[in-house]
Amino acid sequence: MALDKVQLKEDFKALFTDMRTREENADDEFAERFASLMDAYIKTAKINYTSGLVTPQGTVTGTFVGNLS
Repeated sequence: MALDKVQLKEDFKALFTDMRTREENADDEFAERFASLMDAYIKTAKINYTSGLVTPQGTVTGTFVGNLS
């Protein structure tokens, strides 16, 4: 699955809207929910490996050729 910026934006908007309804300081809750949103977003990243790495007999060498989507 590729990174979904549109969904991330919607999730942030929902978080900010919900947090504005709080009557008391909720910094810890905000920080936890924000971190969870970012964690979930980043974990959807897909690495597309094309070529570039070789392992003759041991350590992998070369330059990674690919992208993150």
